[in-house]
Amino acid sequence: MSDAIIIDGKAIADGYLSKIKEEVSRLPTRPCLAMVLVGDNPASLLYVRYKKKYAEDLGITSFLYMLPTETKEEELIHLVEDLNNNPQVDGILVQLPLPDHISEFKIISTIRPDKDVDGFTKENIGLLALKQDCLVPCTPLGCIKLLKSVKDDISGLNAVVIGRSNIVGRPLAQLLLNENCTVTLSHSHTQNLPDLCLSADILAVAVGKPGLVKGNWIKPGAIVLDVGISYLPDKSIKGDVDFEEAIKVAQAITPVPKGVGPMTKAMLMHNTVKAYKRRRNFIEDKK
Repeated sequence: MSDAIIIDGKAIADGYLSKIKEEVSRLPTRPCLAMVLVGDNPASLLYVRYKKKYAEDLGITSFLYMLPTETKEEELIHLVEDLNNNPQVDGILVQLPLPDHISEFKIISTIRPDKDVDGFTKENIGLLALKQDCLVPCTPLGCIKLLKSVKDDISGLNAVVIGRSNIVGRPLAQLLLNENCTVTLSHSHTQNLPDLCLSADILAVAVGKPGLVKGNWIKPGAIVLDVGISYLPDKSIKGDVDFEEAIKVAQAITPVPKGVGPMTKAMLMHNTVKAYKRRRNFIEDKK
């Protein structure tokens, strides 16, 4: 068997961004994305600056509110409520993680569901579970689009998701179920994980443990989505899957970096435009 197809997430994301930019240029006004960062986490600061640049490159207005670590929960709630009530703001993103003294659930629950471009509110997660139109979490949505770039019809396939976070694992499992896959959501308490992985036609890994999944865990011909990203002491970047081993077994695999990451940012822009259009009763493009 030849080496796996490397799924070029950056190229696919660039294609989506090009279409979004064209779509934005035809809108009567510019969509507006408001982002909130609490604290000085270097990775979080880098992420929001990238997101701001993505938005501006597409013609989306963006605002970044940078608050000190000691910001009180009540102050953050007040800011989110102000953004909720601002008719010019179409999307609200509060960068996670938040400082320990602030409840992530309480803050996310404060965001208006129709402005929840991260897709994290209980309303959007509930609609996703009911297979209804909603704002879908960006990373899982990007994973599905990358998956379908290799195989458009995934109905009936066995899918194993490693990791049950509310941000990636759980909503990705739901999206795969909505595509008529047979889905197993595994985690740190799962027994015989390597054997379970070997049953997967689609294997998605999102735990943040570099090199966790070995080549002999992968079913020959499987499609592998590596969502994890870890920064090692030698400054190298590694995913959750042993890439060099996996490419000898899998049909296709996302690399780290330039795999899932660019699609996450592209889907955030997609959701921002979708929120803009839904709030103004535009006819949505379902593609």
